[in-house]
Amino acid sequence: MDVTAADGSARDSLIIDREQLSHLLVLLKGSGYQVVGPTIDQEAIVYGELDSLDDLPIGWTDVQDGGEYRIARRDDQALFGYNVGPHSWKKFLFPSSLRLLEMERTEDGFRVVPRADDPPKYAFIGMRSCEIHAMAIQDKVFTGGAHSDPHYTALRERVFVVAVNCAQAGGTCFCVSMDTGPKSTFGYDISLTELLDGGNHRFLAEAGSEQGQTLIDQITSRPAGDDEVQAAEDLLAATARTMGRSMDTADIKDLLYRNLENPQWDDVASRCLTCANCTMVCPTCFCTTVEDTTDLTGDHAERWRHWDSCFTLDFSYIHGGHARSSAKSRYRQWMTHKLATWSDQFGTSGCVGCGRCISWCPVAIDITQEVKVIRDSETVEPDYPDQEVDP
Repeated sequence: MDVTAADGSARDSLIIDREQLSHLLVLLKGSGYQVVGPTIDQEAIVYGELDSLDDLPIGWTDVQDGGEYRIARRDDQALFGYNVGPHSWKKFLFPSSLRLLEMERTEDGFRVVPRADDPPKYAFIGMRSCEIHAMAIQDKVFTGGAHSDPHYTALRERVFVVAVNCAQAGGTCFCVSMDTGPKSTFGYDISLTELLDGGNHRFLAEAGSEQGQTLIDQITSRPAGDDEVQAAEDLLAATARTMGRSMDTADIKDLLYRNLENPQWDDVASRCLTCANCTMVCPTCFCTTVEDTTDLTGDHAERWRHWDSCFTLDFSYIHGGHARSSAKSRYRQWMTHKLATWSDQFGTSGCVGCGRCISWCPVAIDITQEVKVIRDSETVEPDYPDQEVDP
């Protein structure tokens, strides 16, 4: 059966088995890619370098709710039977610490030390649809407009994406509300749907680019049957119906603009620890700070860029003081930027519905619930005291 690939062309759906998926990783390594994907470390499913399929979280899943994350055993040997963990792919394209400049003293002053290495070629294995949308959002931030980020751009141009469609919804997922999943529709070179029905472990594969098609042509596959294509579609439909959360996004930008003084901001501020966990795990947040360092001799200097957060007090410091000194103003800034002003800046929402900010908030603040409370506050009738009316 033909499908429409990410580049708009029609391609056949193919079936590959686990052995051929392993062969695909070998081909990627042989093409000079550093293969990274999900693996288990410190009782979480994180993204790291893969040597083989054995490094994947085989037979493991994640259990998530507000302020809760843990991994648990599945009753099968699924390779991608989880949702998302604390890592996002931005750790590779937009690293938490990056040396921007290195200088050394010379007899005539200072010289800039040139970069000696080329950026790595990454092959991302197991990228979810919401994460592809997040990468597309960061593309707009770092490569759109007149001033692009050269480091991000150099890395991004070399990325190969193997997407995996979600066969289950997580407890904090709401990608359907944000129109970002559970099926990948663009931005991938190869897309996989893992099928485990009847004990028959296989993958429905679709090429999304010429580069992806070239690799698929080098492994053994067979055309997918109509029943297998339907099984994949049914699986994704079931995932969409069982989202752990939902968010009503109708008129959401104007809703938040109208409610900058809503009392709910005080309520959430009384719970928020301003710990910045939500921004650290978010796949689209991009706040940074710049730090200059020198050695004790003054002969060597470096400039570094580090991740920062709008939840830190110093982030909003300007001459004369802090622009957002209260927890209320900082949480309002984050949520309003994510769901409203981001659209004004970049033409898209800054939220992809991955649910990480809910799972990794130590006090279980739920962005979907905060939006609901603000929306509901506009429909509540004012409670006026009873008054006698003169006859």
